[in-house]
Amino acid sequence: MQRKERGRPIFTLQRMAKNMKTVTIYTDGACSGNPGPGGYGAVIIYGNHRKEISGGEPKTTNNRMEIMGVIKGLQLLKEPCTVNLYSDSRYVVDAIEKGWAIRWKANNWMRNKKDPALNPDLWETLLELLKTHKVTFHWVKGHAGHPENERCDELARTAIVDLS
Repeated sequence: MQRKERGRPIFTLQRMAKNMKTVTIYTDGACSGNPGPGGYGAVIIYGNHRKEISGGEPKTTNNRMEIMGVIKGLQLLKEPCTVNLYSDSRYVVDAIEKGWAIRWKANNWMRNKKDPALNPDLWETLLELLKTHKVTFHWVKGHAGHPENERCDELARTAIVDLS
């Protein structure tokens, strides 16, 4: 499907996906106490290029750091990309793949009639990024020897130490 704006065709993300670069991102989050100081790590791979990032916050939760790793990884991309994103967080993967985050937003950031959705600020940011990139989420078992997941865990844990 395409539409025109000022004489130029604008293509939907699915149509553009054919011409997009394919990037792989691995992410992880960690927290010392929950809440407590936390960190995130991400490894971004495109062809032979590799970038590792990490950061943290002095008072946060593990789930916030898991989402933050995804956000920070996607924010590094300079143009719309096709992304295979790997996370050991069921919370993150299921919230996107099962449509929970979209439903929470549609319900004014409520999980149900009584319970508010947690981390709406981060989910809002992530949902916006997903409008730019064609992302497929993959769950990987944490601490199971997957080299990139282990590296992300190391980056996230080091970011916690750097906060002290």
